[in-house]
Amino acid sequence: MTENAKTTNAEITKKYKDFLIPGVITYYGEPLPLVSGKGCCVYDAEGREYLDFFGGILTVSVGHCNEFVTARFTDQARKLQHVSTLYPTLPIGELAEKLAGLAPGNLKKSFFTSSGTEADETAVMLAQHYTGQVEIIALRHCYSGRSALAMNMTAHSPWRTSKILVPGIHHAPAPYCYRCPFHLTYPACDLACARDLEELIKTETCGKIAAFIAEPILGVGGFIVPPKEYFQVAVEIVRKAGGVFIADEVQTGWGRTGDHWFGIEHFGVVPDIMTSAKGMANGVPIGWTIATPEIADSLKGLTISTFGGNPVSCAAAQATIEFIEKENLLAHVRKMGDYFRGLLTELQQSQPKIGDVRGMGLMLGVELVTDRKSKTPDPQSVIKLFEETRKQGLLIGKGGLYGNVLRISPPMTVTKEQVDAAFKILKSAFERI
Repeated sequence: MTENAKTTNAEITKKYKDFLIPGVITYYGEPLPLVSGKGCCVYDAEGREYLDFFGGILTVSVGHCNEFVTARFTDQARKLQHVSTLYPTLPIGELAEKLAGLAPGNLKKSFFTSSGTEADETAVMLAQHYTGQVEIIALRHCYSGRSALAMNMTAHSPWRTSKILVPGIHHAPAPYCYRCPFHLTYPACDLACARDLEELIKTETCGKIAAFIAEPILGVGGFIVPPKEYFQVAVEIVRKAGGVFIADEVQTGWGRTGDHWFGIEHFGVVPDIMTSAKGMANGVPIGWTIATPEIADSLKGLTISTFGGNPVSCAAAQATIEFIEKENLLAHVRKMGDYFRGLLTELQQSQPKIGDVRGMGLMLGVELVTDRKSKTPDPQSVIKLFEETRKQGLLIGKGGLYGNVLRISPPMTVTKEQVDAAFKILKSAFERI
């Protein structure tokens, strides 16, 4: 299963260390080079198989090297690979039409880029042009990308490496029930985190804002799931202040949360602008921003995206969507997610280090603490657990402001047998640490 039997893990790792910027982080004490993948499995240079339960950071949505998707973008690459948005192509037109049918509400007009960072930047620009305002509200514990604007919107200090401060960005308390910033308990809290937006706008802004941008489930923040009424309360306050709501679906889109195409659809609110990337094209680079016609048409002047709407990327996205539909993966994700979460909840009863099990669909978070009473974050146990799961052939993700949350998000094609195998390894790893 290796690309080149003569290439070793050590040789690949050395090139990575010698020629990449040191800030490019890797998992594990000794980095794990990967050379091939199929379905829910990946392989290192020496042929070792691993169950991939992080899916390239929620990007491999329908399995590694999915034959249906690969055939479509390979065929497109042989026809027309690149022309930029200066020339209309059939793939970009067909994809935009398809997305207008899938997106909630009156979201209709798309702009394509190459990443989630660019998608969020485009969304903010549209909101500012439409409202005539500049101030943005984001959530604490959120992650928006790696440009200067996106890093300033990110409320997660380890990821704010930009030295450029962008004015006009304010951060509201996250709907983080396990670590409520108001030290309250849901539902008796009366959604204090959402209602605080009103005072934030009155005290930290000029009283009118351009937008509120939020992930339906905070991804890098540790798969934080808001109360079901959170967005209804928050978005009403935002719109009263003249702002629009941007749903950041970079991680939560394409059925990842189960039953619906987009995470925000679980919360009874229709966004004015929506962004996505990652799992949209199963790993082929793409970013997407969609808005209502009124908001989209407010952008005057010239704009272009050299790589956005690339015919190959659009073909891969269209094929990914068709595969999800064909295989009825929205229902499958809910079924597998409910099953896996049940197993993790059972494990919590016997493992005192597991403080919280949360998530939706195949976007599951397990927060580790030194003890449940104090809820003291335990990132060291996460590090130990990572090494144990790797040894036994399971790859998972991590996150949270304190680095103490396991992020589990296998490809949406995962089978019950693979979930059982992953859980067996995870349980064994907990017992070993």
